[in-house]
Amino acid sequence: MHGNAMPDSYVYVTEEGVTRHYADGSVEALAWEDVVEVRVRAEPEADVFYILLDRDGEGCVVPRSATDATFLARLRYLPDFDLDRLHLASESAMDGVVVVWRSPDPPSALPDLEYD
Repeated sequence: MHGNAMPDSYVYVTEEGVTRHYADGSVEALAWEDVVEVRVRAEPEADVFYILLDRDGEGCVVPRSATDATFLARLRYLPDFDLDRLHLASESAMDGVVVVWRSPDPPSALPDLEYD
C-alpha cells in the first residue's frame, strides 16, 4: 500500500515569526522583528526559496511551495517591502541569489559593555 510521502519540511508562519521544521528534526526560526534581509534563491528545475536573515546572517529558508497568502501578507509589513519585486525575482532568478529587501534601519550592534 502506498501512502503520501512525508514532506521534507513544514513551515509555520505566525505574527511572531517563521519556523521551518525539517524531517531530520532540525529547526530554523526567525522572529519578524529580527529580519533585516530577504533573498530569493532559484535552482534550475527545482523550487524557489525565500531566505530571511537576521543581522548575524542566521535565518530561515522557506520554499515557495510551502508558502501561502499568510507568508506573503506578513512580508508586506516589513518597511517598504515590495511584493512585485519579490515576484519578479522569483520568476527571473536563474540559479542564483537575489536580494529583494534590506531593512532601511538595521538594528545597531550591541554596545561593548565593561564589567568590573
